[in-house]
Amino acid sequence: MKISYLAIAAMLAAGSPIMAVAQTPPAAVATAPADAALNAVIADYETYLKSVDPISAGGEGDVEAMGRVPDLSQEFELAQRAPLEGFVRRLTAIDPASLSHAGGINHAFLLYTLNRSLEGLDYDTSRLAFDSEGGPGTWALYVGGSTRLNSVAEAEAYIKRIRGFGQIYAQTTANARRGLDTGLVQARSVTESALTLARNDVAIKPDAEPLLKPLSTLPSTVSQADKDRLSAEATAAVSETILPARQAWRTFLESDYLPKAPVQPGIGNRPGGKELYAYLVRGHTTTDLTPDQIHQIGLDEVARIRSRMDVEMKASGWTGDFAGFLNFLRTDHQFYATSREALLQQASEMAKRADGGLPPLFATLPRLTYDVQPVPPQIEENYTTGRYNGGSMQNGVSAHYIVNTSKLDQRPLYELPALTLHEAVPGHHLQIALQQEAPGQPYFRRQANVSAYTEGWGLYAEYLGEEMGFYRTPYERFGRLSYEMWRACRLVADTGLHWMGWTEEQARACFRDNSALAPHNIETELQRYIGWPGQATAYKIGEIRLREIRARAERELGPKFNIRTFHDALLVEGPLPLALLDQRMDAWIAKQKAK
Repeated sequence: MKISYLAIAAMLAAGSPIMAVAQTPPAAVATAPADAALNAVIADYETYLKSVDPISAGGEGDVEAMGRVPDLSQEFELAQRAPLEGFVRRLTAIDPASLSHAGGINHAFLLYTLNRSLEGLDYDTSRLAFDSEGGPGTWALYVGGSTRLNSVAEAEAYIKRIRGFGQIYAQTTANARRGLDTGLVQARSVTESALTLARNDVAIKPDAEPLLKPLSTLPSTVSQADKDRLSAEATAAVSETILPARQAWRTFLESDYLPKAPVQPGIGNRPGGKELYAYLVRGHTTTDLTPDQIHQIGLDEVARIRSRMDVEMKASGWTGDFAGFLNFLRTDHQFYATSREALLQQASEMAKRADGGLPPLFATLPRLTYDVQPVPPQIEENYTTGRYNGGSMQNGVSAHYIVNTSKLDQRPLYELPALTLHEAVPGHHLQIALQQEAPGQPYFRRQANVSAYTEGWGLYAEYLGEEMGFYRTPYERFGRLSYEMWRACRLVADTGLHWMGWTEEQARACFRDNSALAPHNIETELQRYIGWPGQATAYKIGEIRLREIRARAERELGPKFNIRTFHDALLVEGPLPLALLDQRMDAWIAKQKAK
């Protein structure tokens, strides 16, 4: 498994959530003799995953793992080739035809995952060591804000992890230097965004230190003497390790990286960039679609969605042209909250209303709850509009739907319903919490992050708002379509930037001319796409496939189709690459037809 800062930061990017691992113990899936051999491989792979990904293992309650951080060095990454190839050999020795249906899915998914990881070793993507939302400081902010300590042992392990972040900073810097040496360099605009965040990290005051926050909420079962000792040790770890690392990271970006960062965006303009981009697109979409094919799909979707937007524009009573309507939506005060608190209250009301719309559409709901919080002020300037961060039943941490409450004149309320449905329910929280709680699924399935499935589901959830009657005005329905247009333009802009050599202005035009996105959001998103190649293609490609699967099920099952059982079949077993998802759902359709 490849672990790099960018892969971890990928979980932090808009609509791409952090997932704590499941709390359900892995269960055997053996219903055919060959499944026993497969389960042995899966068990060994689980041990391997926990050794290289202590963040996820710690989220499952492994106290030893709570004291470690991932090794992001190139040496460690290359050393994974041998164990990964060993797992591949063991899997290919098992005949998939001899496995149960569930075993066959696990076999195919694990083989896909391993081969994908092995292919990635040749591209050295760790050289893209940061993006527009920062570097190791952003990751540290998440860990500090999402960790709950329940004992002295956990707190002592967490302090070891704080000190380990010094290694994260050093290895991230080394990876970025390798990018400078080989020409795989982030654009100047992305570097400037990361540098702004690095300067913010250096300016964090001691009483606002996010890494110390978990020490302030130790339970009453921990003695005051231990609390005082642990707090002092954590403060020393931050002072001795983190503060110098933050200073060094800022200095590196300022003095070494920024002067060499090219103005021209797009990794296709870097040595080996086109081959790397094609690899990234295949991974994020889990398909063999080429960048050219994805670009055309985007253009087709832009035209389709635009025709629907015209309908809602007229329904609102607007009699002018489309450009005038977009200007009206972007500038009229009626569409904007007047305070941070008011925006958060609107999001909270919508989230609760969305909760109430779930039972008619879903037979199985998760146990884990979520709350609504503002984006931390340290990162809000360059942060996306909203995001979902997963929680942990085992560690007593709720999930979070976080809303950016800065720049209120750039946060239109007509977009808030779609954002809420995507990030909270029935979007990321519902899907990811069910994945965490999936009974009988092996560890690698419960903690898998399959962008096309996860982000495709988030976009599909926005569409479900129509069936829930969630959008109450033509403006909110237009806002939903504007969000869908946003994802269609991502296909156009991402491939344009990284494959076709477009300028930022060429990419900007699709969003500006076809959606009601606010100017600040457009700029923030552009920097995200420039700094994180390929990820933006996952949303629309995944959603299109999910809609196709549903249409197929409705067509073939006719009166036997039940939306609640369909959604259970789609969600409860967790995400899969799209081809395997087709297989799983085709088997479900056949089973339903036979009833």
